[in-house]
Amino acid sequence: MSRTALVTGGTRGIGRAIAEALHADGHTVAVTYHGDETHAAAFRRETGIAAYRWDVADFAACASGVAEVEAALGPIGILVNNAGIVRDAPLHRMSQEQWSQVIATDLDSLFNMCRQVIGGMRERGFGRIVNVGSVNAQKGQFGQTNYAAAKAGVIGFTKALALESARCGITVNCIAPGYCDTDMLKAVREDVMASIIAAIPVGRLGTPAEVARAVRFLAGEDAGFITGATLALNGGQYLS
Repeated sequence: MSRTALVTGGTRGIGRAIAEALHADGHTVAVTYHGDETHAAAFRRETGIAAYRWDVADFAACASGVAEVEAALGPIGILVNNAGIVRDAPLHRMSQEQWSQVIATDLDSLFNMCRQVIGGMRERGFGRIVNVGSVNAQKGQFGQTNYAAAKAGVIGFTKALALESARCGITVNCIAPGYCDTDMLKAVREDVMASIIAAIPVGRLGTPAEVARAVRFLAGEDAGFITGATLALNGGQYLS
């Protein structure tokens, strides 16, 4: 059955792959982005998918943005919380701004977005929420106390909302990708990248398409008995 799906941070990398996969499944898809107009324009042109600009760290912006999407495309039945940033530094050098920016975008955004759609999903008796976490929430990572804390919070948020929503036909799940071949990693030094890949048992980076296939499954009609789960997609780098 076709639903309206909204993917945050959806114009590039993993978010774009998720949006394209859901679109291929026949869903009406929209994505959000924050400030990169160049990539947003290319995304619209190349995919035909609607892209809306707002800051997912801003509750009021999420409220007005979701209302705009639903007015244009219909009630949101699938929400993928993918938007995220990194501001890496060891804690003894980390600024309060680096901490708060990551917490706001990577964790607060889940409340900001889910709060806008959860009431409608409960009324309609159906919903699929997929939150994007990280392997570094599970194993930790040097220089990422902010990011690891935010993404660990994503896992806890997912479990609690899953329990609240299960009897309303809403599933809430988390995917925890490992290192994937995206623009974020292109700036990493060659020697550092070699050490990253050496730590991945399958011997390579993941791909956005592989992550998208997991989201596609969890967002489907047939995934109704899976909720509160965290699905690891890390090539064996961390086994829980």
